[in-house]
Amino acid sequence: MPAAIKRFRAQSTVAGDGRVTLPKEIRDQLRLKAGSGVTFERIAGGEVVLRPTKPKSRSPRGAYVKHRGRATVRMTTEEIMDLTRGE
Repeated sequence: MPAAIKRFRAQSTVAGDGRVTLPKEIRDQLRLKAGSGVTFERIAGGEVVLRPTKPKSRSPRGAYVKHRGRATVRMTTEEIMDLTRGE
C-alpha cells in the first residue's frame, strides 16, 4: 500500500446482484486490479473497512508443499507406475 493514503469520500450504488463498483481513485490507491481479492471488516461504531487481500502464491510448487510427507499408500514407485499404465 502507498505510504500516505489521503482520506476522501466516494459514493457507489449496490446493484441488484449485490455488486458495487469501487471508484477508480480507491482502486488505484489500493492497487486493485480486475480479479483482486478484498476483505470487509466491520469495526467499532458500525463502520466497514475494505482491505486488499494478499494474493495467493502462484508457484505450482507451493500448491504441493503442504501435502509433502502425507502419502498413506504403501506402494513403491514402480507399483504406482504400473497402476497408472494399466498393467
